[in-house]
Amino acid sequence: MQTKSDLLVAFEEYLLIIKSLSTSSISSYMSDLMQFEEHISKPLTSVSSENIFSYLSTFSNKRTLNRKLSSINTFFKFCHDYQFEHTKINIPMAKLPKLLPKYISYDEIMRGLSMVDRSSFIGLRDYALILFLYASGCRISEALCVERKDIVDGWLKIRFAKGEKERIVPLAPVAIESIEELLRISDIRSSNIWLNYRGEMLSRISAFKITKKYLGVSPHVLRHSFASSLIIGGADLRVVQELLGHSSLVTTQIYTHIQKQNLSDTVNAYHPLRGKK
Repeated sequence: MQTKSDLLVAFEEYLLIIKSLSTSSISSYMSDLMQFEEHISKPLTSVSSENIFSYLSTFSNKRTLNRKLSSINTFFKFCHDYQFEHTKINIPMAKLPKLLPKYISYDEIMRGLSMVDRSSFIGLRDYALILFLYASGCRISEALCVERKDIVDGWLKIRFAKGEKERIVPLAPVAIESIEELLRISDIRSSNIWLNYRGEMLSRISAFKITKKYLGVSPHVLRHSFASSLIIGGADLRVVQELLGHSSLVTTQIYTHIQKQNLSDTVNAYHPLRGKK
């Protein structure tokens, strides 16, 4: 098994303590860098740009290439900033085609919810979880950590947001009502809301199975659907940015195509020149 160099150990501590990254993110960085180090067969501080390009040329998928490059650039920025290395290495990312976010409509979500048998705890939980995800725009990692105390007077406090940032979002009354109904019939005493039948916090895999079963999509598509519904309804992009917890407006701008498509569909449906040649 490949062991980490002292510099990689220092970088790992930097990611954990200074950058406050999650365990899974740190693991990805370390895996990428150890793979790179093994490929070049020499210490990372001895590499050249040619070594990096040679390594990156082994990846045909641009998204994989960019992930590897992101790890390498972050590592060498760390080395330069903390004076482990005097040469600053920063290689531009490969250009990728824009992937438009997949989303489903309100009607599709309601049709899926109509199939849920709400006579049991599990069914009521599945119903409430789907409504909650669509009403809040939460990442699934954020949603599963929500506790009872985090919903107050119609507002949801998201404490475990990406990058350790907190945000507060208004929650639709219908979503709150479904959660209250779930908690009323539950005899499990837990601070968490989303539980499995054993009373343990629901896993990401279980949440995926729930949304897949009734809607045919992942929980993240409900986050996209939340944002898309707001954009189609005329919400300001910066408000959507705040609700989603995006640090940059650039990230939120992936939804502007939905706004344009909605305008186009409206003109095509109602303008008197529609269909004219």
